[in-house]
Amino acid sequence: MKAKNILPLERLGYDFIPAEYLPSGADEYWLRNAQQEERFYRKPGDWRKLNFEEISILKNNRNYCQNWDNFFVCDPFEPLLIRDSTFYGLVRLGSLQSVYLRHHDFCVPAGIRNSTIISCDIGDDAAIQNCGYISHYIIGNNCILSEIDELQTTNHSKFGNGSLKDGEDEEVRVWIDIMNEAGGRSVLPFEGMIAADAYLWAAYRDDTALLEKLTEITQKQYGGLRGSYGVIGNGAVIKSCAIIKDTAVGECAYIKGANKLKNVTIQSSAEEPTQIGEGVEMVNGIVGYACNVFYGSKAVRFVMGRNSNLKYGARLIHSVLGDNSTVSCCEILNNLIFPMHEQHHNNSFLIASLIQGMSNMAAAATIGSNHNSRANDGEIRAKRGFWPGLAVSLKHSSIFASFVIIAKGEYPSELNIMLPFSLINNNVYKNRLEVLPAYFWLHNLYALERNSWKTKNRDKRKYKIQRIETDYLAPDTAEEIITALTLLKTWLSEVDSNHPGVESEDGNYVHQIPCKSFENNKRGQMIIKPLEAIVAYRQMLHYYAVKTIAAFFDLQPELDFNGLSDLLNLHIYSLDTGRIKDWVNIGGQIVPAFRVDKLRKEIGEGKYKSWDEIHNVYDLWDKEYELDKCRHAWAVLALLNESNTTDISMFKKDLDTVLETRFWIEKQIYESRAKDFQNPFKEATFRNRTEMEQVLGKPEDNLFFKLFQKESAVFKEMVDRVNKRLL
Repeated sequence: MKAKNILPLERLGYDFIPAEYLPSGADEYWLRNAQQEERFYRKPGDWRKLNFEEISILKNNRNYCQNWDNFFVCDPFEPLLIRDSTFYGLVRLGSLQSVYLRHHDFCVPAGIRNSTIISCDIGDDAAIQNCGYISHYIIGNNCILSEIDELQTTNHSKFGNGSLKDGEDEEVRVWIDIMNEAGGRSVLPFEGMIAADAYLWAAYRDDTALLEKLTEITQKQYGGLRGSYGVIGNGAVIKSCAIIKDTAVGECAYIKGANKLKNVTIQSSAEEPTQIGEGVEMVNGIVGYACNVFYGSKAVRFVMGRNSNLKYGARLIHSVLGDNSTVSCCEILNNLIFPMHEQHHNNSFLIASLIQGMSNMAAAATIGSNHNSRANDGEIRAKRGFWPGLAVSLKHSSIFASFVIIAKGEYPSELNIMLPFSLINNNVYKNRLEVLPAYFWLHNLYALERNSWKTKNRDKRKYKIQRIETDYLAPDTAEEIITALTLLKTWLSEVDSNHPGVESEDGNYVHQIPCKSFENNKRGQMIIKPLEAIVAYRQMLHYYAVKTIAAFFDLQPELDFNGLSDLLNLHIYSLDTGRIKDWVNIGGQIVPAFRVDKLRKEIGEGKYKSWDEIHNVYDLWDKEYELDKCRHAWAVLALLNESNTTDISMFKKDLDTVLETRFWIEKQIYESRAKDFQNPFKEATFRNRTEMEQVLGKPEDNLFFKLFQKESAVFKEMVDRVNKRLL
């Protein structure tokens, strides 16, 4: 051991902040006092020194303090509740009475027993037992700390934020390498980060002014002064843990059996408590409110959004996981994942990807597992509703439109799938890639509608920092459909009836046509049922446009139809000058690209000084969204009608058509579900149909189908109200 590590015992607990980092006239407790006053409303004068009798009782209870003059308490104080413990440095206790604390069935008397405390503030009626080492922490009221090997804070702790403290070199800054293993899209984690922040930082790498300012804002907000103490919020429970270092713990958090928590912020509150369970190891990151991390999961260089779960040995590394997501068993490495992601299987992994929400990963899916270059510099980009099926293997670099489902298979080359709501199939028998556009609308509306319902229903955030679009038909997907229609019409116009890859029936109905640019491969690429897809896409656009306008109009009682038309039919949305075509999914929030570009420009110019101010802009976008969306829908309707004007009679017909579409969707949902019950193999494992129905229920009893029926009735009421206003 080096001599510099052998120091006088009387200095244990002191000199936490090196003298060169102390502001002029400040002592080493100045930040500690500021934290105490801000979080727990106590000032140094609120504590008192021990009297002679209290010191005698403490000594008789086999307690040791290096200097009893630096042991402060609040009244009422019962010294008999402290025994077999050792104290160093400045120690301050809140009131301490003969009570016990209970968390579920775990009951612990208030007081301190068999523990070592170094320079800590401990709140009212805390229960601390068998803790071998607690150093430089501010512990809130009514906390339970039991059987912790090591709980300490260093003077340079960042608590998971990607900042630097005074005197630190840039090389120790913690970056998260999202979207690309090569690190070219690195972001700095920070307390309060959401997926939109990570996207803003990672996606616009050519905007150097933006990148510099985001780094500057993060450093200014979370870096700088040395000497912050770790904080454990009121009502937190930490038990049976090994090492907790440089970790901030929020109110009412429950941590049990964790192996290691280092340089982490665990956000938690009474309304949104977070739990960390057995065998968990987390290093360099942020855990959001209402998260659950259980059963041996590992996270390194990460951010977990609100109401997200990490379970059953899952690995989350160099990744940002959006709100309301659940990851179990699998491996996630170098990803930016927007809210509402589900990945539950041990034999799946996701590497170097941007997954833009409402997504689901099946077992054995290996996304980004294969590289097509000598370096690990590829990416996968998937828009909303990404659904790779069982045992799907994809290569970097690939791009997928919204709500694409990928059939089982090993896809040999990079893919660029531009048609939304499609089924992708690797046909090894015919050695070709097959794309069935509008598959979900044509064949599986149950899954499509249920995904939107599930996404909305599982949003359990108490505080919704950002709007998450849950409707599968929104401006982003509508624009993808419009692009898809153009592509399909182009390929149809190029079809030669004698082309060997084209199959026809009755000389009219084209079942398959060749396409191009979907795969980096010389083999065939085929569109299945293109004419049906065109009809479906147009129906989807019409349904989106009219229901969006009707819903907006229903919420504007002060407007008549002419007023609505004047509001929506601005020249920038007209058929002649074009609608807003470029929309950005920024963390699950759908925004016109020009708004994002404006924000980037203003950040680069130094207009915003904190992430809170940037988040306020997201709120402003949210307030503008309904009108933005409705204007876009109005322009889409004009495009479909090939007219800049929509009169009342025309719109009433549109409403009637949309109502028919709604009930057609309801019927398709039922039939999609009923197919499962018409499969003879489904019934084969049961003695009879009655037994099957007892186990599986009936299609008409399906919970989601019943909910959709109720929503359809509400939708009809809305359409009826709008119709009445059009008379």
